[in-house]
Amino acid sequence: MSITQRIVGLLAISATFTTLALAAVSPEEAKQLGGPVLTPLGAERAGNAAGTIPAYTGTGPKTPVGWKADGSYQQRPDPYGDKPLFTITAENAAQYADKLDGMIELFKRYPNFRMNIYPTRRDYWVPQHVLDKTVKNATVCKAANNELRLEGCYGGLPFPMPKTGNQAMWNHLAGFQAWNVKGRAEAWVVPPESSAVLVDRVEYINNWPGFDPARTEPLPADSMYFRYIGTDEAPARLAGGKFMFHDPFDQIGVGRRAYLYVAGRRWTKLAANLAYDTPTPYGAGTATMDDSAVFMGALDRFDFTLEGKKEKFIVYNNYSFMDRNACSTEKLTSTKNFPNPDCVRWELHRVWVVKAKLKPEFSHVYHQRTFYWDEDSFLFGGSEGYDAKGKLFRFANAIGMPYFEAPGGHVTSVTYMDMQSGIWVVTGLQTCASCGEAIVTTPVPDELFRPDAMAGAGIR
Repeated sequence: MSITQRIVGLLAISATFTTLALAAVSPEEAKQLGGPVLTPLGAERAGNAAGTIPAYTGTGPKTPVGWKADGSYQQRPDPYGDKPLFTITAENAAQYADKLDGMIELFKRYPNFRMNIYPTRRDYWVPQHVLDKTVKNATVCKAANNELRLEGCYGGLPFPMPKTGNQAMWNHLAGFQAWNVKGRAEAWVVPPESSAVLVDRVEYINNWPGFDPARTEPLPADSMYFRYIGTDEAPARLAGGKFMFHDPFDQIGVGRRAYLYVAGRRWTKLAANLAYDTPTPYGAGTATMDDSAVFMGALDRFDFTLEGKKEKFIVYNNYSFMDRNACSTEKLTSTKNFPNPDCVRWELHRVWVVKAKLKPEFSHVYHQRTFYWDEDSFLFGGSEGYDAKGKLFRFANAIGMPYFEAPGGHVTSVTYMDMQSGIWVVTGLQTCASCGEAIVTTPVPDELFRPDAMAGAGIR
């Protein structure tokens, strides 16, 4: 019996004893982490039997020759230089249906859609202090209040051995990307009947407070696992505006705090509706607020079920997608209905599959969702969104890559494809002349994330 089969068996047992799923795993189970079978983050260390997925090494990609982090907004060139192994087209898609899932619908709808499949690279890596705290979390981190609040958790992956759908989703929400990053990125909408349109250019700071290397204590349930602030630079009608939000470990008792600063009027307001299925300002109606980073926000409106693991083609290691020298904005957005396939790298990875079903007492544009999370990181992957009739109509794919200059990785960008309208959108695109991202290794002042600071800094 493979490790995947054993894990699926454990999931079936845990579904029968749902109250036990709220607690951390036993010390005996946790001993597997960092051993010959499981990595410290709970992924299967070995490759697959076919040799198409390699073993995990725990090391990051090599820094390309001539590239050096300098603290500016930089783009990261492809460190691999790989060529595609093969290409999936409408003619051969049925052959790979078990590893495409809903994506096979794109081949049926758009005969010119294709996926270039590259060698699988498992180079996501994390610092030692995060690995150590992840192992601690295995036995002490708990999900309370219907798994909508985390308690007693350290700054690592909350549930390296997830037993429920909510725990797997928490791993995505609170998994390690970095401590702080800053950057500049754009959002573009590509309608099926006209040219691509710039929706926004934003300068931003992302902060994950719990990953401060100096923090050795459990994180308070009322504290924030993620903070964001962005300042709009273009188009002109948005310039000077700001958007900030805080996401807490207690999703209901504390809840998201989102704030908008309106340039010109110089006032800041609490924007309580910037959550759930409120359309994202950057998506032209093709994405919701909780589609951000494929999923971001509270878990209370859906029942999440952990289905187990499988092998699937997902977007991964997309350095070229974010490098204007390899794929310019014009090239990426030159195709209708989907991103230019020449700019997208697909790889075969083992993923955790999470099914989400809308609770009857809530409303949401999605009535069902399926999420696929990379087993090594829980960051990279994608989702499928279904309407009230059970019809698949939206895809979200995380565009991310491990850093090579430091541990971690970031879902820097997301693409959204709406099969009803034919529109596709890319957010967080870093291919403009002044775009890019930098890791920040010093503390970000808490004052930066105060609502009154938005008005104080806003000048137009």
